[in-house]
Amino acid sequence: MKIGLISQWYPPEGVFIPGNLADQLAERGHEVRVLTTFPSYPHGRVYPGWKQRWRHRTAGPVAVQRVPAYPSHDTSAARRALSQLSFGASSATAVRWLAGVDVTYVYHPPPTSAAAAALLRAVRRTPVVLHVQDLWPESVVGSGMAPTGRAGRVVERTLGMLMRWTYRIADAVVVISPTMAERVVAGGADPARVRVVWNWTDDALFRPVPASDEARAVLGHRGRCTVMFAGNLGLLQGLETSIRAAAAVEDRIDLVFVGSGAGEDAARRLAAELCADNVRFVGRREPSKMAELYAAADWQLLSLRDVPALRAAVPSKLQAALACGVPVIAAVGGDTAALVRSTGTGLACPPEDWRTLAARFAEAAALPPASRREMGRRARQVYQERMSLRVGVDQFEDILTKAAAEKGRA
Repeated sequence: MKIGLISQWYPPEGVFIPGNLADQLAERGHEVRVLTTFPSYPHGRVYPGWKQRWRHRTAGPVAVQRVPAYPSHDTSAARRALSQLSFGASSATAVRWLAGVDVTYVYHPPPTSAAAAALLRAVRRTPVVLHVQDLWPESVVGSGMAPTGRAGRVVERTLGMLMRWTYRIADAVVVISPTMAERVVAGGADPARVRVVWNWTDDALFRPVPASDEARAVLGHRGRCTVMFAGNLGLLQGLETSIRAAAAVEDRIDLVFVGSGAGEDAARRLAAELCADNVRFVGRREPSKMAELYAAADWQLLSLRDVPALRAAVPSKLQAALACGVPVIAAVGGDTAALVRSTGTGLACPPEDWRTLAARFAEAAALPPASRREMGRRARQVYQERMSLRVGVDQFEDILTKAAAEKGRA
């Protein structure tokens, strides 16, 4: 097939799903063309060495065209909206780059990424496969970034209408959890067009490896149980809950944050206010070093706020932990907690309940090493059987092929 792939986020950014999918489809003999913008995630600044310009094209097994967009990923709702709208507009003007493709894959969020695909569908009847990672407008409203009152209701209604339109133009809507499938159907998607495909992680980076002395030094092992939170320290991650819980059992665990994000400053201030000496922030680390850090930690922490939209979300750090064979402590709801409980790959508790999370921290610290290793073994097995890159690409190849075949029959 000739496959078009549209995503505002694309390597070298850390949002790896679109890049992995493009590379794997090309390896399987498909011709893949990518339409994206210039890398700026997560800091909202164009990466050093890159300069925004029109018609920036890269040849290879996967051909890429980048178009300019306003870069932003801070706490300003207006600037984020401008970033998303600008990519929607600039990608639509470059739609000729995807002329002749048999099917178009769109990575969501944001929904404005579907603008070019909608044009192709209208003009050339090119099928659209929408890959939904986040529920809008629920997650936007729940993040606290949207306005309140009448303005907030207008934003919610507008985003709701935009998502219904996006679902309607899609020939297939792929979601990342069973609960999300129910939510997109409730939001206007045709249930016959909805498929569940669990996200994968970067299999080349996240895998079982020995813990290095360097990784142990980064985490600062002090003879206690080490719980690591790796990834975006954002506004939806429930950082306050985990810090309060860690402070309550400071003699039993160390909580180490590896990463950065919009919620980092507030998290650091809270840790200082609580005098939580067992809570540490070590900043971002090279992706190539992350597997060693996972191996050096005893547990990985998954934490989200108690927002209805997030009950359908599956944090990418779950797949990373499972792929590395490390058990998790999941302070989340919905499908993620259900998966952890049903597979025996860790401990779970409700989101934004710091007292119960503190009890889980204490339970994790007291668990015998042999029991923790068995959880880690099951974690790796679950990932390979349900969530690996190979499993995910197999499913997407089938979905894209069937969508393209429908166009041919039409």
